[in-house]
Amino acid sequence: MPELPEVETVVRTLRPRVVGRRIQAVRAMSRFVAPQPLDGVVGRTILTVERAAKHILLVLDAGFLCIHLGMTGTLRAGAEPGPYTRAVFQLDQGVLIYDDPRQFGRIEYALEIPPRVRRLGPDAHQIPFEEFWKKLAARRGRIKPLLLDQRFLGGLGNIYTDEALFRARIHPLAVAGRLGRRRALRLHTAIVEVLGEAIELGGSSISDYVDAEGRAGTFQIRHRVYGRTGEPCVVCRTPVRRILVAQRGTHYCPRCQRP
Repeated sequence: MPELPEVETVVRTLRPRVVGRRIQAVRAMSRFVAPQPLDGVVGRTILTVERAAKHILLVLDAGFLCIHLGMTGTLRAGAEPGPYTRAVFQLDQGVLIYDDPRQFGRIEYALEIPPRVRRLGPDAHQIPFEEFWKKLAARRGRIKPLLLDQRFLGGLGNIYTDEALFRARIHPLAVAGRLGRRRALRLHTAIVEVLGEAIELGGSSISDYVDAEGRAGTFQIRHRVYGRTGEPCVVCRTPVRRILVAQRGTHYCPRCQRP
């Protein structure tokens, strides 16, 4: 599933291609992706494109087009429709195509930002440390499921949670409220750094992800634990281990990230 760096990359590459453009027509081909009619966007001008956690917001002159890429969604400007195209937005100059093989993504138009977006927690790349520390110290759950909770922190997913916990030398099953201020600062720094580096490299392309111009990201070559089960840790050479945490495959170094 595209996470914060991938969505941010899509937003940055999409913005110069669509801002100021008028939506002349829309065609939605999947009731799973677009359960409600999108006719309200016709005639609207795109004022800007923003990111809210893992959501893409096209801010229109009246209302918002909210897009979540799900697991396999891609949003590309100037592309040709294909067998997995689920929505086509015809602009006054160019076209915007949404493809999604598995149809787990979602597109909706509303006059206000949808409630599910408003309920998201603070942005993982922008939250100040003191706010992060206050929220963390009040929680008693395990750290990995907490970081994946979009109401706690918006934008993190499996890849960057594993990578940040490794950099911070924190076990994925550690109790959040027992980390202490020093380890919490280490974790906050790791989250901000890993997300920033991934954005610079265009995100991680592991399966379907490409940016709005069809280009793959390259941060996957810098993964230190994610997807490296059995390979030697880049720090201590201990084999990377994979366990299930909250039904998610979780990668960590048993030596560098002690319980």
